[in-house]
Parts: sequence; C-alpha cells; structure tokens
Amino acid sequence: MKKGIIIASVLCMASSTVSAEQVVVETPNTTMVLDVENGRQPKYVYYGARLSAQELQHLQQPRDGRMDAYPAYGLNTPAEAALAMRHADGNLSTALVTTGVERLKNDGNQITVIHMKDPVYPITVDLKYMAYKDVDMIEAWTEITNGEKQPVTLTTFASAMLPIRRGDVWMSHLYGSWGNEAQLVEEPLTAGQKVIVNKDGTRNSHTDHGEVMFSLDGKAHENQGQVIGAAICYSGNYRLKVVTDDTEYHYFFAGINEDNSAYHLKKGETFRTPALALTFSNEGLSGASRSFHKWGRKYKLMHGDKERKILLNSWEGVYFDINQQGMDQMMKDIASMGGELFVMDDGWFGDKYPRKVDNSSLGDWVVDKRKLPDGIEGLLRDAKKNGVKFGIWIEPEMANTTSELYEAHPDWIVKAPKREPVLGRGGTQVVLDLSNPKVQDFVYNVVDNLLSKYPEIDYIKWDANMAIMNHGSQYLTMNDQSHLYIEYHRGLEQVCRRIRAKYPDVTIQACASGGGRANWGVLPWFDEFWVSDNTDALQRIYMQWGTSYFFPAIAMASHISATPNHTVFRTTSMKYRIDVAMSGRLGMEIQPKNMSDEEKALCRQAIKEYKQIRPIVQFGNIYRLVSPYDRKGLASMMYVDDSKTKAVWYWWKTESFQNEHLPRVRMAGLDATRMYKVHELNRIDLKPLDCEGRSYSGAYLMNHGLEMPYRNDVDWGKKNEWASRVLLLEAE
Repeated sequence: MKKGIIIASVLCMASSTVSAEQVVVETPNTTMVLDVENGRQPKYVYYGARLSAQELQHLQQPRDGRMDAYPAYGLNTPAEAALAMRHADGNLSTALVTTGVERLKNDGNQITVIHMKDPVYPITVDLKYMAYKDVDMIEAWTEITNGEKQPVTLTTFASAMLPIRRGDVWMSHLYGSWGNEAQLVEEPLTAGQKVIVNKDGTRNSHTDHGEVMFSLDGKAHENQGQVIGAAICYSGNYRLKVVTDDTEYHYFFAGINEDNSAYHLKKGETFRTPALALTFSNEGLSGASRSFHKWGRKYKLMHGDKERKILLNSWEGVYFDINQQGMDQMMKDIASMGGELFVMDDGWFGDKYPRKVDNSSLGDWVVDKRKLPDGIEGLLRDAKKNGVKFGIWIEPEMANTTSELYEAHPDWIVKAPKREPVLGRGGTQVVLDLSNPKVQDFVYNVVDNLLSKYPEIDYIKWDANMAIMNHGSQYLTMNDQSHLYIEYHRGLEQVCRRIRAKYPDVTIQACASGGGRANWGVLPWFDEFWVSDNTDALQRIYMQWGTSYFFPAIAMASHISATPNHTVFRTTSMKYRIDVAMSGRLGMEIQPKNMSDEEKALCRQAIKEYKQIRPIVQFGNIYRLVSPYDRKGLASMMYVDDSKTKAVWYWWKTESFQNEHLPRVRMAGLDATRMYKVHELNRIDLKPLDCEGRSYSGAYLMNHGLEMPYRNDVDWGKKNEWASRVLLLEAE
C-alpha cells in the first residue's frame, strides 16, 4: 500500500560519540539541511534548490533566527513552541535534545529520523523527514512517546516547524464557504501572526484549506520565482500558523488544531502527528503545483494512475425523486452520449422512514422498494443493458433522529454529555461517533454489505453533510472527552483502511456538502472529491483555479449542469459549461432528456473529444497562465504531457464589455524547438479559427501566444457573452 510507512532497511545510526552532523534531506531538485549535535536541539540551516556537495561544505549559518527544528515549551516561553505538555507531576516545561540520527528506506524513499529526548523526563520525540526519490516532496512529522509512569497531557503537538527568511514574502492560501470553496487570497507576511484553522470536526476545506504557498521574492508568479508549498495531510481540524516577531525569520507551524483537543498520552503510548508535505520550486506557483500533483497521483491518491470514467449523476436532475424508470432512462441517456458511468444520488433508501426529503432515513441503508421495486439488482441489470457502470450515493457517518438506526442506537451519536443533541440538516441530522468501535463496524458494514451483495457496483459517492456541532462522546470516558476530534478521524481512517483492504478496486468519491473533504488526509482512500455543490461554470473557474494549487485534475470532479444554475441561477452557454468542466474530471449533472438535439450533439462531441485529451488532462503537468483573480477579463491555463508532445490549452472569458481589451496569452511548458499543430475542441463557430490546423513553434507559442476572438462566431440568434476556447496542441 502506498500510504503506509514500511521500513525496508536501516542504513546507519549515528554513534553517540559523534558530536555534530550535517543532516541532508534531498529530493531530485531540492535540499533541506539541518545541523544535528547530540545533546542539543537540531537546527535548520537551509531549505531550497538542490545543493552540490561543494555548496554543502560552505553553507552559511543562519543569523538572528530561532532555528530549532522542533522547539518545546517551557524554557523560552516567549517563543512559539511546536510541542507543549503537562508532565505527570504537573511540570509544564519540556526540553528536547538530540540523541542520534537514523536513516531508513521506504520503497526507495529515504526517511531521516532525528531522535530526541527530554534530559529530565522519559519523554522521547522522533522527528521524521521522508524525501521522495522521484518527486520534489518532503513529508515531515513527529512521533511522541511517553515513558513516564502516568499519562502526560499534550497541549501543543505540531507536525513540523519551518523557518522562512524574511524579505518580501507573500502567502497564498484558500478560503471560502459552502458553494464558494477554494477562493484564492494572496497577501504579504507582516509582523504578528497569521493563523488558519479548521473547527468543523468532520470536514476541513469548506471555509479554509490546510495548504499554503509562500512566495519568497514578492507577490507570486505562476511560472517563475521561488515558492515553498505546504500541505497538512490530515482529514480533521488543523492549525497553520505563521509567527513573525523581531527576528529575521517567519516561523511556520502546522499540525492538528489543539483547541479543545488536549491529548492524554498513556504510559508507553506513541502519538504520531499527521505529515506536513513540503515542496520547493524555482518555477513559481505552478511549479509547486506540479510537484504536489505528481506526488499526489503517484503516492497518495487512490488509483492515481488510472483514468477516471465520464459519468452522469442524478442529483441536480431529480434530487430525491428517485424511481426505477427514471434511473433506467438516465443510464440510457448517458450511454447515448458516450458516457461510461451512472451514479444514483440521494433518495433511494429507507423502509419504515422513506427518504423523500433530507429529514429522515440516514442510517437505514435498505432500498425503498416503493421507489425501486426491482431493487439494486434491477439497477445493475439496467446498467448492464445500457452498457454503463453503476454507482450509488451513501452518507455512512451520519444518521437522522427520524430513523430506525437512531431508535435502536441513540448512544452512537456525537452528543454533549447531559445535553440534548444539536441537530443539523433537515432539523434531524446527527453525526455518528466514529471513536466508538461499534460505530466503526457499522460504517464499514454499510459499504461491505453493498459491495459484497452487489460486487458490480463500480462507484460510491460518500457524502458527509454535517459538522460536529456539539462536543461530546458517549463512548469516550469523561476524562478523555477532549480526544473526540482526534479519535473521530482515527476511526474514519480505520474504516477506510478496512474498506480498501477488501475492496481495492471500487472508485470512491469524497463528497462532503460539496468540497468539504479536499485534503491529502482522506485521498489515500478516495479517488476524487466533489469540488463544490455549486456547478455554475463561471464560479467553478475560480474554485477550480484555487483547488488546482494543490490537487490534480484527476481528483477534481467537474460536471456540466443545466441552466439557470441551481445554486446561483446564472445562465451560461452550453459550450462555456462544457469547456470549464473539461478542465477537470468530466461528468454531467444536466439530464440529457431535458436538452435540445443541438445541445446533445455538442455534449456528445465534447465527451468524444474529452476521451482523446483525458490522459493529458488527468496525468499532465499544469501551467496556469492568466488568473481569474487578476481581473483581466479572462482566465487561461493548460496541461502538457511529460513528453511535451501534446498539450491542452483553455481560455475562458470572465467578463464581457464593448470595446474591451484582453491580454494575449503566452503559453508555457512546451518544447521551444518543436512545432505544434493547433486543433480547436468543442467548436461552435461558423468558421474555424485562423490558427486552426496550422503549426507554430513552442518558442512562438510561449513568447508570443495566439490571438483569440473575444466572442464566438455563431448565428445572430445564438450569440451570447460566454466566449471560451479549448485548443489541442500536438507536436509534429
């Protein structure tokens, strides 16, 4: 399994007689250097572009900074700490000094372990850095072990700290809300603190994201400049913090959000923090993104090397109005369009309490035979008849108080002690307590029962529509109530591991009220995530732009919807909706039966052409060119395959005015010496573009670019403001 840390061999252990060592952690194009001396705290010296052996011999030592790799609280209390604890005797101070360095191998990737201990208390901390051999990514985490006779209480437990030299440093990060996820903000780092936190409890990427990028030489550029990218690989509450004080450095801390999560570490127990993934790029924001995408596809994302199917989802078409004939019709329709998969969404289940709206039945995962008299067997039969695969929606972590599950197990829900539960969606939704092993078994069995009885199910849409609104576990002891947020996600991970051990091939989407689970903590067990419940093409440009900073197109479900859009009620052209959706994992929400023949023909052609470019989009290297956030009236980006023989270029207008003046877009990532033939996809114009079928050098396309007409050339009655272009470039 690509997620686990399996130690293959021990290469060397630093001898206790060694007084100091330069510890070098390297990827193909980056180097991290720490000075490690037994009896002292390890210290950062360098992180950036890869250094030669000669350069390593003559490194300058940092000046006027606190370079401790993992500072502990208590002996320099004004400084920010990565670790703080209350010892069994009540002492709040901790010191950590090095006892040795170990180097291990994991599938060819090197893990550097810096062993530390408290000189007074039997507390040990291992700092771990895993450097990937073939992608520019370093994962950093810590393992904290209690050797005291009684439990100690961890109150701060960051995964890692990284000092960043002050100068003109800018931070790019993502914020938002339901239906408006992954909005980009760019700001300079100034004195004081910048803190990004999540407190949702179950999901963690609606309002803020656990990923940031630092531009080291001013406001970031997409394809030039020095950038550090960082992502906390965790599915629960996190805290990212940048502290800028009177020294020469910014101090970046990342890890689990400790608020109301003090952890009682038992004697002999080891607490492992989630990994912080770090990359450095000399090729700007897009360069850092390319590293995250390559690392994610190869080492994190489930099935990151397999093309994703083109699907039709039932939700926006019928919502809860599920019935056998309607599902059969949708399967027939998506098959006729060239699609490969149909997914039946919410509304298919419930016996005593049928699922008609969102206020009942969660937890009762039995087919509603009044809606589906032939059951799932009939759906699978119809899928086979229509030549498509079948997928199904579930929300296994949740229940409604109006359900047979809740009537049988009210003790299984998250609830504050001595208080009534706080209810969510529909006025009845509650969260199941995944710290409870019985609940873990139940959630696992929801999936196991479906897939063991119906192994033909190809796809699961796994939703999570509620936060933890009231703090309390009916399973955890009263002394360990502060463990809830952490134990919930340990339980979720246990369930996911069990599912994947038995069902490694099924495709599973992480949907969580839209884009609530876009994180590298769950993606080792999920194939993709739902970017947002908002499928409006214009707003999706902004959301998918931000999401692409850290997540590859293969993981971003992007669907063609009906208009007016069900979220913002905007009406955009069919071509525009197609052109946006084709920049991610293409799917459909719009129901073909509601489309005109002309719209069907356009979608059918788009699906055919997407299959042609699918390997480039889903496995290619991203180059963002003109940001919609720069308000220049357009957005543009492209994907280039590894061989630089094929590329797909996207151009979307974001505004429309008379006498407008848009920039000509220069491309990136091509081979300057090769000639590329241009072919427009999804063409609706009466006449081809003047560049259609012509060839241009990579140098010309990158230095000059191609002029695009500001509007599509269509019949008068079909003209609208939503101009967009998708070009396929193929080397000759």
